[in-house]
Amino acid sequence: MSAFWSAWVTVITLAVIFGCTWLLFQTRKSETYKESTDTTVGHVYDGIEEYDNPLPRWWFQLFVATVIFGLVYLALYPGLGNFKGLLGWTSTGQWEEEMQHAEEVYKPVFAKYAALSIEDLQTEDNKSGLQMGQRMFANNCSVCHGSAGTGAYGFPNLTDNDWLYGGEPATIKQTITNGRNGGMPPWGPVLGEEGVRDVASYVLGLGGHEVDPDAAQRGETQFQALCTACHGQDAKGTLALGAPNLTDDVWLYGGSFEAVTHSIRNGRAGMMPAHKNLLSDDKIHLIAAYVFSLSND
Repeated sequence: MSAFWSAWVTVITLAVIFGCTWLLFQTRKSETYKESTDTTVGHVYDGIEEYDNPLPRWWFQLFVATVIFGLVYLALYPGLGNFKGLLGWTSTGQWEEEMQHAEEVYKPVFAKYAALSIEDLQTEDNKSGLQMGQRMFANNCSVCHGSAGTGAYGFPNLTDNDWLYGGEPATIKQTITNGRNGGMPPWGPVLGEEGVRDVASYVLGLGGHEVDPDAAQRGETQFQALCTACHGQDAKGTLALGAPNLTDDVWLYGGSFEAVTHSIRNGRAGMMPAHKNLLSDDKIHLIAAYVFSLSND
């Protein structure tokens, strides 16, 4: 926060507090408090007159106590611009302290399951380990892959056996740890619009869709020239590159003719963030075990 805005926040905050305090004392009756009075302030609403009675003593004292509490709080904790407070408290510091405490408490629990292989964690005896992985999946992965891991537009379904980079336990763990960067270049400028539609016809035909056979034949020639480097001559994909299998009719961005032509014409760029700096190895191990279980039930 700049010095100007820090001063602005400080002045406004203190002005409001002291202004309310001045108003409180200014309107307080100087004479001895009375329980009631016949004096009115001259206001009448629907025949009801407003009497000029002072605030009850306890109510006035509560206001004063609130002002004192507010000033003490602002002295101890941040609230006046860039002033950090006498205690030096920060929300980040408290979060880090609580996280460190949680790590110390639960580290033995995670270590117990981390000593087991992902395959061993699939057994009924280790069901609680998978449940822990499920909860961490919900906290860290469900925003993209869905609470049940069924995916969404542009986010893979983790409950089937169709994997871009492989579904082996070690591969899943590597994916979560280091993330993935997938990209398909735009072929529209190379193929032209007619070429894009021809290749889309060929690709959709591989998945069993009814297409124009002449367009598919032309598209096959272009596919073999441009696409096999990633998807393979048989179009079954390449796990090392994350290039999808185009023959199984499973589509990350939709399998309609319009969706496939869009992918070919404009390309695609997918990215899964690395979690190695967000989660410990033990937690990643449990999440990987849960993800592995989704497609092996």
